Amino acid sequence: MHTALFIGSAILLIGFTMSCSTVGASVTKIPDPAFDAPLASAKGEQTAVLAGGCFWGIEAVFEHVKGVSSAKSGYSGGSASTASYDKVTSGRTGHAESVQITYDPSQVSYGQLLKVFFSVAHDPTELNRQGPDTGTQYRSAIFFANEEQKRIALAYIEQLNKAKVFGRGIVTQVAPLDTFHLAEAYHQDYLARHPDQPYIVINDLPKVENLRKQLPGLYKKK
Repeated sequence: MHTALFIGSAILLIGFTMSCSTVGASVTKIPDPAFDAPLASAKGEQTAVLAGGCFWGIEAVFEHVKGVSSAKSGYSGGSASTASYDKVTSGRTGHAESVQITYDPSQVSYGQLLKVFFSVAHDPTELNRQGPDTGTQYRSAIFFANEEQKRIALAYIEQLNKAKVFGRGIVTQVAPLDTFHLAEAYHQDYLARHPDQPYIVINDLPKVENLRKQLPGLYKKK
């Protein structure tokens, strides 16, 4: 984004009379993954890297998921030399705005994180865009760290497509994680620090609210 949309978002906000839960967020009830990793028997720490539009909203959603200890905004899919916001916004670096999620596998499974990702965090049927943001840097992507994550992701996408949950095919890229480059400090915890910004109000706060309403068993207050 995101600067160019502030004026347009402000105009939209003036006439914003409908429920926020219907705007700027995927609101799709989906089944649990048929194939998933079992909950671990002991506490631990694992990471998942997901991309689905502007990283502000994805980060905010996962910061409210039980079992997640941190969510950090960054860039995946490109080289270290171009992993900066001013370069990534060109759409020519190969990066996607991504979020690195650190979670306890004894509290939440990888498949459950993907359920949040597909159902309330973004729209996985939009190709190279998400809401008002367009370009390959806003693509839907799952960057897997190991073969188990890859198998779970591919199986879940196949399951949802076969069930025609979304009406359109899922376009989410499933790709190996090379590296995750942390984004600039001003992007971290963006929603928490700017909750009244029009872009956040229209596009991202509804996602957190949908998590609370639709998946209460996975929701936590930050």
